[in-house]
Amino acid sequence: MVGKPPSISLCSLRRTTLAASGLILLCFSFFSISSLRSPLQTQNQYNSHPIFRNALTDNLNPSFDGTDLVSSSSIYHSPKIFSASYAEMERRFKVYIYPDGDPKTYYQTPRKLTGKYASEGYFFQNIRESRFRTEDPDQANLFFIPISCHKMRGKGISYENMTVIVQEYVEGLIRKYPYWNRTLGADHFLVTCHDVGVRAFEGLPSLIKNSIRVVCSPSYNVGYIPHKDVALPQVLQPFPLPPGGKDVVNRTILGFWAGHRNSKIRVILARVWENDTELAISNNRISRAIGELVYQKQFYRCKFCICPGGSQVNSARITDSIHYGCVPVILSDYYDLPFNDILDWKKFSLIVKEKDVYQLKTILKSVTDDGFIALHKGLVEAQKHFEWHSPPLPYDAFHMVMYELWLRHHVIKY
Repeated sequence: MVGKPPSISLCSLRRTTLAASGLILLCFSFFSISSLRSPLQTQNQYNSHPIFRNALTDNLNPSFDGTDLVSSSSIYHSPKIFSASYAEMERRFKVYIYPDGDPKTYYQTPRKLTGKYASEGYFFQNIRESRFRTEDPDQANLFFIPISCHKMRGKGISYENMTVIVQEYVEGLIRKYPYWNRTLGADHFLVTCHDVGVRAFEGLPSLIKNSIRVVCSPSYNVGYIPHKDVALPQVLQPFPLPPGGKDVVNRTILGFWAGHRNSKIRVILARVWENDTELAISNNRISRAIGELVYQKQFYRCKFCICPGGSQVNSARITDSIHYGCVPVILSDYYDLPFNDILDWKKFSLIVKEKDVYQLKTILKSVTDDGFIALHKGLVEAQKHFEWHSPPLPYDAFHMVMYELWLRHHVIKY
């Protein structure tokens, strides 16, 4: 019995030594492997872009209760992943634009870069002059079908004739080139901001089913497929006034909306709230006779701007609100918000179900001062993503659309 304790101590010492040796070997292997990682996988690379320097240290809790935004100002779901993948897109993404077609209806000359359908024109111009464009279809990740329904509409082409033109054009590409049949069109995409443009492709059911549709009217209940299609922001450019910034102190009006009653939700909104003393609600757009840019200037004075769906789920009022620094209140069901898989809209907007319009004032007043300041801060951070430029700028609306396409470009080629 006297010799057992030393024996037990010796075994324990041997086990401890063996465990320590294993731990040292494991740590050595880890650091050796870490040293082989590419720069994009390191924290320093993620921190290199000013957009993400502060975002990486923020609390990314996606829930919203009006108060938990104080310590969470990042507007991205996954800033590290977005930064790394965006950089990869810049290096590798290639798009082939079909050269066929009449310049009067196709991509060569966009109709215009103004008005509420400006997003379509900007994209057509930007992609044509972009580094993403390749003249070699064998190097392409995606293929752009460059037909502009908005441009055809501007030329006075009827909807019926537009549908025929679109169908004949796409079927001609399918016959002439081998690329469509490799994936049944899954690596092809179209861009249209006008809702008529969406309808003009209805004669091509295989395109609607398989191809990527980048559209300004992304409604779940009209055939839009969120994981395949892309929501194009409707931006009313040029903006007549500069963007709203750190001006929270000037925003003394609780909520604002002025527009036409062209949807059920707008009728209810106006009927319930147009006489309220804390909400500036009007069932008509503000007349220019009252003064120059009175409607736009009202955005600067309001904390929240109500964005109800109209004839479509979308509205240029959302991007107006973002530009002027007025927190948008999305009052539109079935709406796949632009860049929704990249941006956390709960960090810079309120999303309210249409059935809750009767509680609108209570919902807005429940947001604390700190909660509103955090929303406004996120909104200012998001502004750069909802602007078009020619030539385009990093992280602007064009690059965000391209990134959405990049996320969808992984298709099977037979």
